[in-house]
Order: sequence, then C-alpha cells, then structure tokens
Amino acid sequence: MTSLLLFHHAQGLTDGVRRFADRFSAAGHDVALPDLYDGATFATLEAGVAHAEQIGFDRIVERGVAAAEGLPAETVYAGLSLGVLPAQQLAQNRPGALGALLLFSAVPAQTFGSWPAGVGLQLHLVEDDPIAEEDRPAAEELARTVDGAELFLYPGTGHLVVDDGLADHDEAATALIVVRSLAFLDELG
Repeated sequence: MTSLLLFHHAQGLTDGVRRFADRFSAAGHDVALPDLYDGATFATLEAGVAHAEQIGFDRIVERGVAAAEGLPAETVYAGLSLGVLPAQQLAQNRPGALGALLLFSAVPAQTFGSWPAGVGLQLHLVEDDPIAEEDRPAAEELARTVDGAELFLYPGTGHLVVDDGLADHDEAATALIVVRSLAFLDELG
C-alpha cells in the first residue's frame, strides 16, 4: 500500500475526480483527496481557471502543501492539470517524497528547485491536447532529465480524460493511465 495525495483539476473536486481516486483506493492504496477550492466546482474549464486565478496559483500551491501535513513523509504526489502545481512542488521539496504522478500538465523542474535524486516520476499527456500544448516541452524535459522518469502519450485531443463527468472523458485512456499509474505506485511502495 502506498500513500497517495491526489490534487484535483481546475474545475474542482468533481465526482469524476472522486471516482478516479476510487480506482486507486480499490487497488489498496491510501488516497488523500484534498479540496483546494473549499467545495466549489465549475461547469467549464474556463470558469475553473478564472477561479484559480482569483485565488492565486501561489495560494493553491500553499493549500496543497498544507494538505500534506499529517501524511507520511513517504508519499506519492499526484495532480490533474492544475493539481500538478502542488503535486510537483511537494515531490521536489518535501523530504521523504517517493514520487510524482503528473497528469495533463508539468512545469519545468526549476520552478520548484531541482528534481531530487531517488524521487520517481511518471507523466501522462494526451498527444493533441491544445490546453496542455505549452506544458509538453516541460514534460519532455523532465522525462529526459529525471533518472528513470516515464512519459506516456495518449491519442486524442481531450484534456481531463480521466474525469468521467466531463465531455473529454476517454475510458480507454483512463484505464491505461490507471494500469500504468498502479504499476508505478507498486514500484515505489
């Protein structure tokens, strides 16, 4: 069993995100699913991003770091799109971090310092996702420079493909993401 802290995307802690997290719990992992928006969810990505901008991205990262308090040091941090920000910050800076699962986004390692030796990394992007297009170079750089990192690309144009409550949902991609992510967690745990 691995401790997993999963951060939601810009539309908030939706039921689809909860069901995605349930797949990891069902596999025996201890999943924490904090709500960075205090219960707010948004029907569109644009509205969710506007809310995140209003809160401030630094504040969202701070909320994510606070959510890790009380969790074991040996935790894997996962983020869906916007949730990558606190996940990547914690993976790079919280002592004892096991790894990071970054889905649909990434930022250059230097945003949060350097990538620590021994911290695992797995990235998942949709090949023709116009929303994550600007994040792809950072993901590719991380995959090249972090020892043992894996970058998986999925066909399609959707963004939040693992959230079954959104139009971009792709069950085939979700199933493969879950299989690969569970193998990663098992390796680290």
